[in-house]
Amino acid sequence: MSKKQSKKQQVNEFDETLAASKSFFEKHKNAILYGGGAVLAIIIAALLIHQFYITPRNNRANESIFYAEQAFMDGNYDKALNGDGTNKGFLAVIDEFGSTKAGNIACLYAAKCYAATEKYQEAIDMLGKFDDCGDAMISPAAIALKGNCYAELGEKEKAADLLLKAATQADNNTISPTCLLQAGQIYASLDQKSKALDCYKQIKSKYQQSNLSYEIDKYIEQVQ
Repeated sequence: MSKKQSKKQQVNEFDETLAASKSFFEKHKNAILYGGGAVLAIIIAALLIHQFYITPRNNRANESIFYAEQAFMDGNYDKALNGDGTNKGFLAVIDEFGSTKAGNIACLYAAKCYAATEKYQEAIDMLGKFDDCGDAMISPAAIALKGNCYAELGEKEKAADLLLKAATQADNNTISPTCLLQAGQIYASLDQKSKALDCYKQIKSKYQQSNLSYEIDKYIEQVQ
């Protein structure tokens, strides 16, 4: 898109934003007039901030994270974290666009990079910056990752609690069975067989469509 076209598009978007504000004003004119002109100013400001700051910022963040994602998929975790001198890594994306959705996802990616390189405490610290986005897959996966990191650091009770939390929050055939199996194995290693059995039985009863359900009986036999 040329600069002229881009400018024209911004002008059109600005006109549409003002039109929306005017429409709102006409609909709620009496309340606004009685409430004071400041109300209208706040409404217009909020619309303009979203249109001309938040949306473009999110777009730039999405573009910036692309290289880091590719490096992550290739297993090059150092470049994924730190970039290559030309392209940004996850850490730079977090610093520059931390308040955006892409910046938030970059925190989770960065945590995965740290975990993959056995820097488990760094991964946990990074996960502390990740905001629960409410997604049925991403948010439980972040909790499960934290649980696995605590398990690697020897904090098994905390790890099991987080894995159970992730399983409950996800409640699907993909994440939940894996988390329940991991929690069960941790409890079994702590000789808490009843808790381990409960985890395994949940897989058998609630997640029958998962691949783990077909082999869960052998785990059940180990703790009975």
